[in-house]
Amino acid sequence: MRDAAPTTIFLKDYTPFGYLLDSVHLTFDLSAHATRVTSRIAFRPNPDATDRTFFLHGEDLNLIRASINGTEVSPDVTGKGLTADVPDAPFLWEAQVEIDPGNNTALEGLYMSNGMYCTQCEAEGFRKITYYPDRPDVMSTFTVRINGDLPVLLSNGNPSGKGEGWAEWTDPWPKPAYLFALVAGDLVAHPDRFTTRSGRDVALNLWVRPGDEGKCAFGMEALKKSMKWDEDVYGREYDLDVFNIVAVDDFNMGAMENKGLNIFNSSAVLASPETSTDANFERIEAIIAHEYFHNWTGNRITCRDWFQLCLKEGLTVFRDAQFTSDMRSAPVKRIHDAIDLRARQFPEDNGPLSHPVRPESFQEINNFYTATVYEKGAEVIGMLKRLVGDEAYAKALDLYFDRHDGQACTIEDWLKVFEDTTGRDLTQFKRWYSQSGTPRLTVSEDWADGTFTLTLKQRTDPTPGQAEKLPQVIPVAVGLLGPNGDEVRATEVLELTEAEQSFQFTALATRPTASILREFSAPVILEHDHSSAERAFLLAHDTDPFNRWQAGRSLAQDTLLRMILDEATPDADYLNGLQAVLRDDTLDPAYRALMLGLPTQSELAAALHERGHTPDPMAIWSAVETLRQATAQHVQDLLPRLHSEALVDGPYSPDAQQSGKRALGSAALALTSRLDGGAMAATVYANADNMTLQLTALSYLLRARKGEVQLAAFYDQWQHDRLVMDKWFGLQVTMAAPEATPETAKALTGHPDFNWKNPNRFRAVMGALAMNHAGFHQPDGAGYSLLAGWLIRLDPVNPQTTARMCSAFQTWKRYDTGRQDQMRTQLSRIAETPNLSRDTTEMVSRILGA
Repeated sequence: MRDAAPTTIFLKDYTPFGYLLDSVHLTFDLSAHATRVTSRIAFRPNPDATDRTFFLHGEDLNLIRASINGTEVSPDVTGKGLTADVPDAPFLWEAQVEIDPGNNTALEGLYMSNGMYCTQCEAEGFRKITYYPDRPDVMSTFTVRINGDLPVLLSNGNPSGKGEGWAEWTDPWPKPAYLFALVAGDLVAHPDRFTTRSGRDVALNLWVRPGDEGKCAFGMEALKKSMKWDEDVYGREYDLDVFNIVAVDDFNMGAMENKGLNIFNSSAVLASPETSTDANFERIEAIIAHEYFHNWTGNRITCRDWFQLCLKEGLTVFRDAQFTSDMRSAPVKRIHDAIDLRARQFPEDNGPLSHPVRPESFQEINNFYTATVYEKGAEVIGMLKRLVGDEAYAKALDLYFDRHDGQACTIEDWLKVFEDTTGRDLTQFKRWYSQSGTPRLTVSEDWADGTFTLTLKQRTDPTPGQAEKLPQVIPVAVGLLGPNGDEVRATEVLELTEAEQSFQFTALATRPTASILREFSAPVILEHDHSSAERAFLLAHDTDPFNRWQAGRSLAQDTLLRMILDEATPDADYLNGLQAVLRDDTLDPAYRALMLGLPTQSELAAALHERGHTPDPMAIWSAVETLRQATAQHVQDLLPRLHSEALVDGPYSPDAQQSGKRALGSAALALTSRLDGGAMAATVYANADNMTLQLTALSYLLRARKGEVQLAAFYDQWQHDRLVMDKWFGLQVTMAAPEATPETAKALTGHPDFNWKNPNRFRAVMGALAMNHAGFHQPDGAGYSLLAGWLIRLDPVNPQTTARMCSAFQTWKRYDTGRQDQMRTQLSRIAETPNLSRDTTEMVSRILGA
């Protein structure tokens, strides 16, 4: 039967747990279908608690026995946990349970992946391991003994004992249960060492399955760079004697920051030039940094409750973005972050799944690991840093680490350190954490007698549960350019705090051109009525790399919208400005490659919807294809030069310099393939000595509706490499013609290598289907029906992945009546499925309730 009606949990109802934990000792007797977990936990009454109910969470557990102070007890057990009468004094709780990791397909708690035992406990997976107060504000030291016949037995902390068939680990740092980890299997270590700035010698290991040893070197170097960077920039030093990373094939997320034992999706850590693209390398570098940075911003200081999830995730995403900016190109990183935010978070923020960075309520916490919590949460940190300045930010972070080390904290704790450091009142700024929706910033200009006036207005449209919005603090970075392109006013941060404010710039000789929202200084939608000529001027002259890119992006969007609505021809200002940028070989190749990008088809659909038009996915696709073809023809004389600039001397390296050149080469090859029918792409494929070139060439062959021979050869070459095969599956759906997309995806689900229970493989096909805008939104609804059917099949096996992929339907009200009806039908089909999980029920209900 279906789960009982979901319970809504509210932030305002928080109360501390009635007991404190002094120590936790766990013993695991591993068995694929009958693992015994024995817990011994020292409790004592919490003097700050008003409710002394002794409730321990527990799901899918078979209780063998329980005792208090050595006396057996018979707790009241339900499907959600147990309660028992306990002394009003310190006591020792002992329990033994049996669990079945071999049949745990949800990949929460203790489960098995290709013969390896591994865990995923965030957010509430530990309750599937043993009875425990599974909440982030309950912290304790852990000692773990693992009994099993596998050669490698790992847990959190430092090794404290080992013998034949057993190993013991002790973590001296108090942690919540969501940071618990265990791994046991036939694994091979890629070892290294790191000496901290205080002289601690740390053993580093990247554990992989036999055969993957050659894919570890880059991940290890990324880890060491992360450790050094965190010492240099934040003053944070690693605090254990060993740091382990394990690569796991079956994993719902990218990675998990468990204390001293990070567990990674294999795709987020394994890399080699032959099997990984430049984008894979950069992603791996960023994720390794992210999880390592959690050692302080998430582990040493954790969140009091799951409503505060952005406290650890937003801050750590901001830190890993800083790291990537330092390791690679800061402007390119900022642009990529903005593209990602607009593609993922803006639709979420302005649709049925909208919620504040710190939600007020939830039914299933797994559904709130969202772009709003992570990426918008990081943008809020960036705005705060921009407002207080670099020096004050550094002082506030030092105070945060000193004041709250070892604590489970709240957003209020976080903001208080900034108030205490700077003397600023952050009451209004706090609205960024409590108000959902994306603010819209409208700009108007006035020029008179040497004074240039900018009038800024802010508004945030109603979102589910929040009709009225109050003005927020918005840092608006502005620079002014003179007629010859020189800066007449350097970047200045204007603080918009009212619904409408005017800012004056005086003593100017001529009317300037305003460059507004430099470096994307706030996560807002900018509405500025620039002419095409003004945007072309900014594209040619803006000294801010982000706004120069944005000018080109805006020109591209404007011309595409005119092409869609008015059957206009591609805008000459855009094409000429793009040509000028491509000629400028003083610019970073990666930056020039980004300039060739266009707004996504989903972004164009959103822009049409905002202007009162019903988007036609096929008309959008056709306009994009026409503009790309026009661009190729307009810059064709430059293409040989760009190909030449993209050539790399020496052996392959995934560093910023080489990957930037390959990005420019890829962009040039995309245009060339539209002119030569894929002839050059075929040559590049034949000569490729790395995955970046091989996959790029194959993609453009498929787009040219060629490449069947190469596609088959690619499969023959890589069929035994699971991560490369994910690329093979996804590429075919991504590059399919719109009308063929649903059938292509459907055919791939029948391929012998399509393992739908593996999250990476499932996302490779179904995620690609959802991302192929015109293909997914085919008017016959075939894409909707195919995805819904597979989500219904996956839900009882893996609710987390199912629920997250339901977001493909979140923009359903944007489209025409026919498409709306078909998407509503499929959403209702999912909602009416018997025994639908709590995760998916909540997501579908929210989307349907839009």
